[in-house]
Amino acid sequence: MRTIEREIVGGFIISSDDKILLGKTGVYSGLWVVPGGGIDPGETKLEALRREMLEETGIDIRDAKIEDMKVDLIGESEKVLRDTGEKVHVKMRFHNYKISLAQPADKIEIKMTDDLSGAAWFSRAELSKLELSPPTISSLKKLGYLKNT
Repeated sequence: MRTIEREIVGGFIISSDDKILLGKTGVYSGLWVVPGGGIDPGETKLEALRREMLEETGIDIRDAKIEDMKVDLIGESEKVLRDTGEKVHVKMRFHNYKISLAQPADKIEIKMTDDLSGAAWFSRAELSKLELSPPTISSLKKLGYLKNT
């Protein structure tokens, strides 16, 4: 199986009532992850973040408070490429951001149009009951949304 490397931006979208948006993708099959995706050639991390959040969730984050989490995580998984159907091993470097929105979760419209599916808002208490991807767990611990165990 061929291995590919990707630089990925991830957005921890947090509503004003302290809920976090998670979904599922083909990369970490069956696990909850934050919206995100690959950085395209010539794109900055922030440009990729804005594009990916809009593509994955329909949420425009131009007016949101965006904070670099200043932690780069590594992850690996298998994925089937959409354009060719080829199954590949993916090595990913994640650049994660905290995105704070001014609206409560029930007032934010989600329109999933890309890889993200089953997106939902979760409270801090609900997060510990979810099956999360390893990079998502690490980042949620850094944000204080999950306890270090």
